[in-house]
Amino acid sequence: MSDPRLTPVNDRVVARWLAADYPDRAPADPEPPCHVATPVLDLSLSPGGPRDRQLRYGEGFEVLERRDGQAFGIAALAEYVGWVPESGLAPASDRGAALDWIGARQTHVYAAPDFKASERLALPHMAIVAAAEVEGRFTRTELGWVPTAHLADTLETDPVAVAERYLGTPYLWGANSSFGIDCSGLVQVALHACGRPCPGDSDLQEAELGAPVAPDDPVQRGDLVFWAGHVAFAVDSQTLIHATVHDMAVTLEPLGMAVSRIAAQGDGPVTARKRL
Repeated sequence: MSDPRLTPVNDRVVARWLAADYPDRAPADPEPPCHVATPVLDLSLSPGGPRDRQLRYGEGFEVLERRDGQAFGIAALAEYVGWVPESGLAPASDRGAALDWIGARQTHVYAAPDFKASERLALPHMAIVAAAEVEGRFTRTELGWVPTAHLADTLETDPVAVAERYLGTPYLWGANSSFGIDCSGLVQVALHACGRPCPGDSDLQEAELGAPVAPDDPVQRGDLVFWAGHVAFAVDSQTLIHATVHDMAVTLEPLGMAVSRIAAQGDGPVTARKRL
């Protein structure tokens, strides 16, 4: 059975390249490219359903069907398929071609290139904007003026350092931003910032990322530690960073304490350790 998180098919349409496998669905080609037009946008497995993952401003979305104010399609960066509110999308052609992303944990967009100007909205880390001219300490984007120091155009090299930028971020199930994030979202955004592909959920991450590490092999920075339904980064041989319901935040925790606590909660033992 195909995974609905990964397979571009719903009860009415299927991506044309999969049409032979779903003869009872109408083949669909993607519309002209769209991008996420709100700071964050929830993606669901059913129209108007609960959040399964989250997209950030500027991420691409390929629409296969529109229905009752919802759009079904492919979120390529998130490696996820699902439904989003139509109102949260805009044509990619509305923006310029020179794209940067927010490198800071989050930033504000200002009405003028002045730190005393009114802010229009906040954008999370890894939101993608079209950069234009620079004036003083600010860069003009399609949304307004962003502090140039908060923009990035080169990839990070250490996913753990990226994850550490999120320390204290509130836990939010299914979320992927510095406004709120869950365990697999933290791993995904940290790897995306380093230019590494990464699926959105911990079961897929355990299956697809890295190479298995033997239990007696010392823990190294960057190792991924998995439980059933949970994932954490090793900061060093004795410390984890993860987004936890226990703290309702991204937090540092001693490895041994995390293993004991999670087992005591009835969530089972470590299921795997993977090295990227």
